Amino acid sequence: MTIGLAVGVTAAVVLACSVGAYLFSRHHMKSLLETAHDTALAEGDLIRVALEHQMIENDRTLIARMIESFRKQAAVDRLVLLDRFGTERYPAASGQPDADLRIDSPTCQACHRYPPEQRGSSRVIETRGGTILRTVVPIRNRPECYRCHDPSHKINGILILDYRADHVQEAMSRDLRWLVWGTAAITLLLVGAIGIVIRFAVLRRLQRFETTARQIAAGDLEQRVPAQGADTLSWLAREFNTMADSVTGLVGEVKSQRERLEMVINSIDDGIVVLDTHRTIVAANDAFLLRAEHSRQEVLGCQCRDVPPGGCTVDDCPTLACLGSGASQVRICERHTPGGATVWEEVHASPIRDAAGKLQQVVEVWRDISERRAAEAHMAESHRLASLGTLASGFSHELNTPLATVLTCVEGILRELGGQRDVEQIRESAAIAREQILRCRGITQHFLRLSRGQHSAGDIVDLKAAVAGVVRLIEPTARAHSVGIEVRPLAGELHIRADEAELQHTLINLLLNAVQASRAGGRVTVAVEARAESVRIRIADNGCGIAPENRQRIFEPFFSAREGGTGLGLFLSLNFVRRWGGDILVESTPGQGSNFEIVFPVLAA
Repeated sequence: MTIGLAVGVTAAVVLACSVGAYLFSRHHMKSLLETAHDTALAEGDLIRVALEHQMIENDRTLIARMIESFRKQAAVDRLVLLDRFGTERYPAASGQPDADLRIDSPTCQACHRYPPEQRGSSRVIETRGGTILRTVVPIRNRPECYRCHDPSHKINGILILDYRADHVQEAMSRDLRWLVWGTAAITLLLVGAIGIVIRFAVLRRLQRFETTARQIAAGDLEQRVPAQGADTLSWLAREFNTMADSVTGLVGEVKSQRERLEMVINSIDDGIVVLDTHRTIVAANDAFLLRAEHSRQEVLGCQCRDVPPGGCTVDDCPTLACLGSGASQVRICERHTPGGATVWEEVHASPIRDAAGKLQQVVEVWRDISERRAAEAHMAESHRLASLGTLASGFSHELNTPLATVLTCVEGILRELGGQRDVEQIRESAAIAREQILRCRGITQHFLRLSRGQHSAGDIVDLKAAVAGVVRLIEPTARAHSVGIEVRPLAGELHIRADEAELQHTLINLLLNAVQASRAGGRVTVAVEARAESVRIRIADNGCGIAPENRQRIFEPFFSAREGGTGLGLFLSLNFVRRWGGDILVESTPGQGSNFEIVFPVLAA
């Protein structure tokens, strides 16, 4: 800034002095020429008066000596007396006349090209010898001259006096040099004085602004600029201090808000980490640092996969999926602690966008769900046991029926043997007993498989037999609730691929829910329908129905609208069906009943 001001002031002063020197030189040259012109006229008039007097006395010798005497002056370049015809008379003409004195010469045309009334008595002209100041003094024809000259002539001759203009130019150049050097000296002094004034009056005070701004930027928010005085810089200092007070207040508020936000985030038990688009860690709370077993300085600036043992172990990275799709992602991660324990965590990845909607960062929330998974498993087991308890009556009914038949057949065999009756009747009774015993074994094996929760690789299941078996198990419970079960007949055989135990478990859950939702005297309908692309098992009731606000949540784990319900029946049923490529659809009207459809893909040939 100092250099710029110095250069600017110097350029301005030099320009002003240059213009002044130019104008001075023009004026000074004009003044010198006017002085020389006046001097030449005075000398010319003196010579003219002397010449006229000597001509009247007719003393031509004295005239010649006077001309020669004036010619010897240092400044005189030429002194010549011409007659009215332009012929040089003094000194007497000898040889060829001077070419500069002919009427058509450029030196003479400098005056003769103008009319007589516009011709001056002197003019600066250029000749072959250089620049001269030519003064022309006419010798007029007066009455005293009529003795020798014709009275009709106005002019008897012309006195031409040429002064060298070089001494005028030299004087002007000398004065101009003094002016330039003097101006340069004054300019240097002026620039130095201005520089000192600017240095102490402006720059020194502006440096206080710079120093204070740097200190505030470095964190010393209490620094201010001295604002004494009433000039512009003092006003600027007061405005700067006002701005600094405002910035200090805003920084303090932002710092307070940041500390409060950090305290809130650090108080959350879930691990929270913020990643940029390159998956570099930007921020993390205490819970994540505890999980990663690293300090904040070690974690910030690193990529998430480089932070063991807390790094992500999910192959399908939720952050990459979030960056790719722009939508929130959820993943389940299994992690092994240094102590050898297995920890299950749920990872939520959510996008952070700028004001223009461009994705800038991703925030991950790591939640330990180990206890929740254990509770879900415990609740699922409890629900399975509760379902088995509900089925106990149906199991006992199903088992008592064939056992009673077996008992009857055995008693009949004994009676036949005692009476020596027909062997065919004994064989028939034994066959019936065998069939019922096999039925009892199938029932006990199925019940055992349900109790163990075993899964198969998939069976070709006969839907007609599976539905009939489940209905037989549910009928005792339905009779206890005064609810009838209607199975619509199925023409022919229809098979699907599924785990028979899981299918029966699903049908039992849906039928039990339908029975429990129906009022006394209600009816539950079971129908199987085959379409070109799917096989559907429809279970409909005319019970209380499902409220609209609960319809989207009935398949969520631990959600139940029935008092005493576990909220796992429909959740497990949907998982069983989807495992085999199917789905469960729901239609319900509050107060009129519900309609559940189990959809399976058609079995390929």
